[in-house]
This record gives sequence, structure tokens and C-alpha cells, in this order.
Amino acid sequence: MKIPIWLILLAVPLCAAEGNPALRGATILPLLPPGPGNPRNTEGSFVTLRDGRILLAYTRFTGGGGDNDAASIVGRYSRDGGRTWEAADVPIVGREGSMNAMSVSLLRLRDGRIALFYLRKNSNSDCRPYLRYSSDEAKTWSEPALCIRDEGYFVLNNDRAVQLRSGRIVLPVALHPEVNGGNGPGVVMTYVSDDAGRTWRRSQTRLESPKPSRAGLQEPGVVELKDGGLMMFIRTMLGSQYLSYSGDGGDTWSEPRPSALLSPLSPASIKRIPATGDLLAVWNDHSAVDPSFRAAETPERAFGGKRTPLTVAISRDDGQTWVHKQNLENEPDGWYCYTAIHFVGKRVLLAYNSGGHGLPHLSRTVVAWFDTRQLYRGKQR
Repeated sequence: MKIPIWLILLAVPLCAAEGNPALRGATILPLLPPGPGNPRNTEGSFVTLRDGRILLAYTRFTGGGGDNDAASIVGRYSRDGGRTWEAADVPIVGREGSMNAMSVSLLRLRDGRIALFYLRKNSNSDCRPYLRYSSDEAKTWSEPALCIRDEGYFVLNNDRAVQLRSGRIVLPVALHPEVNGGNGPGVVMTYVSDDAGRTWRRSQTRLESPKPSRAGLQEPGVVELKDGGLMMFIRTMLGSQYLSYSGDGGDTWSEPRPSALLSPLSPASIKRIPATGDLLAVWNDHSAVDPSFRAAETPERAFGGKRTPLTVAISRDDGQTWVHKQNLENEPDGWYCYTAIHFVGKRVLLAYNSGGHGLPHLSRTVVAWFDTRQLYRGKQR
């Protein structure tokens, strides 16, 4: 969910230099371009079904290309591990909100069911996640259940719901107050469920930006660490993804601090690679932005700019350092963000927005896939 456009327009349109080697061996499919009556396809999530098919659910806009325009959630299937995809959309969630339904997360629960989380958007003061279940491999879905009873504009990004080894489900969200008809700086928290999503409670900690920022903290994600702790990564206008940690399953969180993932005002995605146990990060690497801008009086402007390149890297130490940086996409006018990550055997699938190239930002969803071994062939730095 992209908060107000004025937050993006504050940024200087810088493009990170092509300082990373190209990721070799990747196949990129321009799967979901916009078309007549369908100006935007965006924010998806994957799940593998028991018959081997993969479902990609995503947001299909029909009433315009803005975040408040009419949209529903539909799906496409792949029968060959993500290499090719069926051409027809399958309806999943209609336009339930007064504005739309969007930002889907698919999660295979430990009890075997598939959980589907999404945002029902009614106004700039009412946007909250709902949950449906499927017990028949996405053929049918239960009635929607509201996850957050508190009122407000809560952003849960696509592909963000996680279930911990304990069985707890964690939803990382940002709450944005309504300000002059739009949405103000974000405050981050988590909602957790210990009964497979029947009931939810809010974390004790609410994280605010440690530095003055018009954006606040936005679009958080969570990954479980090897020691059982949690790491939250957070979109900011402060030059990097910020990190916060929890040692109690998401009830309390540490003060957010900057990370080595230098980036513009754009979300990152992080998941653990099953084959190796390392973490995979996908983000817009701005480590090569002109250093003179880093000393600017207003750091928000210094690290603004375009959401390019799209970079992958791995961490062997649970996010303390990132190595083997490689660019998957690096067109200067590209606009790459809102990545879903899914592992299929020895391969990884990514679904992400890919604007530019003559198309509006956030209008097209691309699917890329490559062997996870390619992640270890970039420069060790």
C-alpha cells in the first residue's frame, strides 16, 4: 500500500549507480501488464498447492491506477514450478471495501490450511486486514474475518504474514493517521495470534521514527531468526531500511536503528532460503548513491529517488551483514518494489512491480525465477 504521493515527490530523483554485478541465469516474465479496463496489476503472493501447482494471487485494478481506486484480488496458476502461467484470472476476493481490496498475503498454516490475508479499504481513516481460510487447496474460501478490531488506517504489505516455529502468526503493520484528507507519518506495531487467526492482540510496543520524518515508519516486514528471535525491517525516508528486534515473539520491540540495507523510500523483502538457512533480501540498493548527497542537510531528500536497481543479497549471520550483492534489474527509469518471495525446490520465484519502460509506476507485475545457487555467485562484499 503506497501512502501519499507527496511523500514520494519530496525525494530527489536519484538513481543508484550500477555498482553491483548482474544476477545471471534469471528468467524474467512480464506476466501481468496493464490493459484496457485494467490500468494496474500489483502486490502479489505465492503458495504451492498439494497437487504441485503454484498459485499467484495479486491485486487487479479496474477503476483506475491509484491506491484508492476499485480493485479486487485474483489469481493465476502455474503447473511447471513458475516457469509458465495460465492466461486466465481466477476470482478470489471481490471489491469488498468501499474503495477496494488489495495487498494479499498467502500463508500455508501448520494445520494444513491456506490463510489469505488482505486489506479492505473503505476510506483514508479505515483500512484494515481481513483473513479467509481455504481447506480445499484454494478452491473455496471461508467468510472474511477482521484481524484488527482497532479503528484506523493500517497497512499490511503483500506477502508479509508469517507463522513462527511456535505456531504464532505475526502481522507487521503500520498505522497512519488521517491528515488533511491523506495519511500521515506511520507508526509500526505487530498483531499476533496464538490460535491460528481466530483472535488477535496488538504488541505492547508501538514504534515511532527515531528521527524527524514526514513518512515516519512504513511497510514493515518480519523474519524469524535462528535463535527464535524476530527481526523487523522497516521502510523509511532516512536512507536505509531500519531494523527492530523482538525476543518474545513480537510482543515487545527494540528501538529501530538504521541497517546496512541502504535504500530509498521503498519496501524491502526478506525470507530464509530453505536449502541453506541463509537470509535472502530483495530491495533497491542505494549504496552507490553519490556520497555528497549523504551529507545533505536533509537526509530524507538525500536518499529519496527512484526505486532502482532491484538488488538481491544473502546474509549468513541473520541480517548483520549482507554479501553477494547482485542486481536483478537496473534500468535507470525502472520502478521495482513490493516483492513476493517463494521457494520451489532449488529455485526462487519473485513477483514484483515493474514500472517505467513507458508504463506508469506500479502498473505491471513481473515474475522472475532463478536457481538459488546463483545467489552465491556475486562478489563477496
